[in-house]
Amino acid sequence: MANYPTPHIGATPADFGQTVLMPGDPLRSKFIAENFLTDAKLVNNVRGVQGYTGLYDGVRVSVMASGMGMPSMGIYSWELFNFFDVENIIRIGSAGAMQEHIHVRDIVIGQGSCTDSNWMGQYHLPGAFAPIADYHMLETCVTLAREMGVRYHVGNLLSSDRFYGDDADLPAPLKAAAAWGKMGVMAVEMESAALYMNAARCGKHALAICTISDHILTHEACSAEERQNSFTQMMELALKTAVKLEK
Repeated sequence: MANYPTPHIGATPADFGQTVLMPGDPLRSKFIAENFLTDAKLVNNVRGVQGYTGLYDGVRVSVMASGMGMPSMGIYSWELFNFFDVENIIRIGSAGAMQEHIHVRDIVIGQGSCTDSNWMGQYHLPGAFAPIADYHMLETCVTLAREMGVRYHVGNLLSSDRFYGDDADLPAPLKAAAAWGKMGVMAVEMESAALYMNAARCGKHALAICTISDHILTHEACSAEERQNSFTQMMELALKTAVKLEK
């Protein structure tokens, strides 16, 4: 007998599309459903983590929040992949830029995801695993970003376990930016590495698309309201990618 609903998702596989967009913020899920989807239906509200399914350009697409951090993303993406027949998850979120040439409101597309987390320890691998996006999803998204004329960058993200740190000589974000930035890492967020590793382990497909909400080097930043409502280019890019995956 199928194990659903799960402790965190009160739905059935029939409630979700093949592709789920996952912002961190439940209110961003609600915003996307109300402003981009037609015939949107609330399919999950366990713990206030809102999930909706509706139509975009005639294609059935779902959007559900992941919460903040790798443990939360890990729970929701694992359940969607394993219990709800979801094939593709697109993370849509905010990130902090770690390179001078990347600016606030630019879009970063995560080809790979570095991490300071021990998430990969559970796999007992004889080395380090490199979490990467699904190539077909990445190629589709980049092609659409180019067609849309958005300002985008493709490369490595950093998924950090920490938002605040206890480094002695420099604030943690600056220290991380200096170290990871030397390796060309574009931006820091908190979810993509767990998503990419879950997708790899489940034989499914994942991609992270983030809008730069703040800049660790220049200290420029967007407000909480702007993060919730104004990142419409990223939302449209993710939705168009979801539609293209179905065609």
